[in-house]
Amino acid sequence: MMTSRAVRTSDLLAGHVDLDVSCLDRIYLNGYVPNLQVGGQVVSFLASRGFPIPSPAVVGRIGDQFRASVRSFADNNKIAMVTFRKGDRKIEKMAPYLARQAKTGRPGVAAIGWAQEFQWVASCTTTPAHGGGAPHFGWSRAERRVTCYYFYVWDDEFGPAFVKIGSYFPYPIKVWLNGHEWAKRQADKAGIGWTALANGFATCTDPIGLQTICDHLGPVQIQAFFDRWLDRLPVPLTDQDRAHGYWWELSMRQIEVSRTIVFDQPRNGRAFFEALAADNLDLGRPERLELIFGRKILPSTTGVFATRVVTRGVDVTINAGYKHSRVKEYFKEGRALRIETVVNDSTDLGVKRRLVHLPELQAKARDVNRRLLDHEHVGRGCVLASPAFERIAQPSVTDGRRAPALRFGDPRVQALAGALAVTAHLIGGLSNKTLRPLVESLLDADYSRAQCCYDLRRLRLKGLIERLPHSNTYTLTDDGQRFAIFYSKVHNRLLRPLLAANQPPAPLEVRQALRVLDNAITDYINDARIAT
Repeated sequence: MMTSRAVRTSDLLAGHVDLDVSCLDRIYLNGYVPNLQVGGQVVSFLASRGFPIPSPAVVGRIGDQFRASVRSFADNNKIAMVTFRKGDRKIEKMAPYLARQAKTGRPGVAAIGWAQEFQWVASCTTTPAHGGGAPHFGWSRAERRVTCYYFYVWDDEFGPAFVKIGSYFPYPIKVWLNGHEWAKRQADKAGIGWTALANGFATCTDPIGLQTICDHLGPVQIQAFFDRWLDRLPVPLTDQDRAHGYWWELSMRQIEVSRTIVFDQPRNGRAFFEALAADNLDLGRPERLELIFGRKILPSTTGVFATRVVTRGVDVTINAGYKHSRVKEYFKEGRALRIETVVNDSTDLGVKRRLVHLPELQAKARDVNRRLLDHEHVGRGCVLASPAFERIAQPSVTDGRRAPALRFGDPRVQALAGALAVTAHLIGGLSNKTLRPLVESLLDADYSRAQCCYDLRRLRLKGLIERLPHSNTYTLTDDGQRFAIFYSKVHNRLLRPLLAANQPPAPLEVRQALRVLDNAITDYINDARIAT
C-alpha cells in the first residue's frame, strides 16, 4: 500500500466549508410585444390607433414622441443623460450614478444612457402608386441601427438594475437584474446577518434561511419589478394600446445560476483548485480540449462541446461548453469555489423561453452545477468497489438479459470510457449521435452506428447510463462516472506509463531502477537454470 495519495475533492470540502448556497445570479431578459412580430400585426396595430393606412411616417411619429418624452422625463426629474460610445463598459460608466442614488435610500432612476445600436425592428417597403391609386406599404423585420435608452434604476427589491428600451417599432426591451442583490435585501428584511463576497455572500448567520430566500426568487418577483418600472418610465406604448392587447411580455435571454461554496480558510480552496487543475488535464476529452496560460478571458473564450482550463496569474477558471450555454468554475476572490451555469438559450436544456418557465430552468441549471461537482468528486478519489468492478468487467445478467462485459484494457472499451468522461455530457446528456464521433476519434478507427447502439445497450444493462423518458438521450449514473474516470485514469496514468517505463520520456531514475531489477531477475533465472 502506498503511504501517500493524491488530494481528493472530498478531503478538501469535508469540514472546511462555512457556507454553501445556490442562487440566481445575473438575469437578462427580453421584453417583446407578442402581437407585433409580423407585418400583418403592424397593420392591425396602426388601425387600432386610427391610422387605416400603415405608413412608416406614422410609426416615425410614435418614435419621435417617445424620444421627446424621454428627454422631458430626464429634464423634469433632473436625471443625467449619458452617451454610450463604442467600447464603453456601461456598468462602470453608470456605477457613480447608481452609488449616488443608493445613498439617498430611495428607489429611482439613477441616470439614462443612450446609444445607437443594431436592433431587430420593423422595416417598411413602399411600392409606388399606379394609375392614381394609393401606394402599397409592406412590413417585415430587419436589423437596423436605432436609438436605445438605458434606464439605470435603483430598486427597493433588486438594488441596481436597468431597463433598455428601443425607440423604433416594435420597441424591443431588455431587462437586467441580479438575483444575489435581491437575496441580500430579503435577508435584511428577515433579520439574517451576512457579509458580501462581491455580489454574493461570504458569511451568513442563517444558511438555511438564506437558501430558502434564494429558492423563493422566481417569475412573480421579476414580473413585479418589470411592471413597477414600466409604470414609472416613459414608454412608447399607451394604456389604450395595452387595453387592445399590445404590451410587453418577458422571455429569458441569459440566465446565470450559481453555487457558491465558501471555505473556512483560503488555503483550502487554493489547494482544491491546484488539485482540480492537475487531475483534469487528461480527462473529460471533448472534441477540443485546450489549456491556455496567461490569457485574458473574454466572453468568446468558450466553444461548443469544449472544456478549457484557463489561468489568469494564479487563478484558475474551468469552462465547459454545451451548444450556446456553458458551465464555469473558478476560485472567487481567494475565498470560495464558484460554479455557474450560464444559459444563453433555454432550449439547450429543453426549457421554453418565456419567463414563466424560469423555475424549471433554474432547477435544471442547479442540477448541472451539482453533477459537475459530483463528477469532480469522482475524479478526485475514484475507487470502484470490487463487486462493482466485477459486474462491469465480467459478463452479467440483468432482468433476464445478458449484459456483455466491458473489459478493462480493451481498446474499444477504453475509448468508450474516455468519451464518457467528456464534461459536456454532464450538461446535455449523451446520445448515439454525440457519443459516436468522440469514441471514433479516441479509437482512431471506424466506429459504426450499430457498434455504438451495442455499446449503449451494454452501458445501460450494466447500470452505467439511464435513458431519459421519451427520448434517445442518456445520462451517466454515479457508477457510470466512476467507470469512465477509473478506466481512463488507471489506463492513462498507470498502465501506459508503466509499460513504457524502460524508455523515454520515463524519468532516468525509473529506467535505471528497472534495468537493475531486470538484471537481478535475469541473474536469478540463470542461477536456477530455468530456460527463458
